[in-house]
Amino acid sequence: CPHPPRGTITAMAPVTDARREREGLCDTALAVGPDAPTLCRGWDVRDLLVHLLVRDSRPDVALGSAVPPLRGRSELVLSRLREQPFAQLVEGVRSGPRGPLRLSGVDELVNRAEFFVHHEDIRRAQDDWRPRRLPGAETHALWRTVRLMGRVAYRQAGTGVVLVTPDGPRAVVRSAEVAVSLTGEPGDLLLHAFGRRSRARVQVGGQPAAVQRFLDRYPADDDPLGEPG
Repeated sequence: CPHPPRGTITAMAPVTDARREREGLCDTALAVGPDAPTLCRGWDVRDLLVHLLVRDSRPDVALGSAVPPLRGRSELVLSRLREQPFAQLVEGVRSGPRGPLRLSGVDELVNRAEFFVHHEDIRRAQDDWRPRRLPGAETHALWRTVRLMGRVAYRQAGTGVVLVTPDGPRAVVRSAEVAVSLTGEPGDLLLHAFGRRSRARVQVGGQPAAVQRFLDRYPADDDPLGEPG
């Protein structure tokens, strides 16, 4: 049977934000190649795709990093995944998760932010990256996510933190007598919360002493781990 063109979202896969970002990430990965950098410290595009493939379908391998007796087997599986032809690795990620994560509602809940952040990890690590316009529904969903994640991300801020979007919505994610404002589009605010601060278009505002206190805790250089958050 003929296969749909690469990047096509088929009728079998609901067009959710998670699915759209997954497709976009795979297309971008093919465009920049396996050795291109990402915003994840120490990872190139191939490493990032291996991480996503393990997350989607090999929880046993992920467990190996935390359970010493399983570590050797996990490292062997990871080595074999890295040795796959790059196109095969991309298509493995494109095909989507296994098990309960295949349910569109679960996939959307678990993978919307994951794939948005990792897609931007690839895009924004390239010298010629440009902002992109997101569908309104995805923007609203990212805003809901960052309002929740910000409570965790900025718990060590030393000041109050208010998230502000250019078109008006705002949310207090950490209360204190003196607060800083973080202003940006929801996607940029989410990237900032997840440590991609050097490439997140976010302005920090407030009293100079409060801004400095916040920046001392969350400097403008990146501190992302492989996993968002």
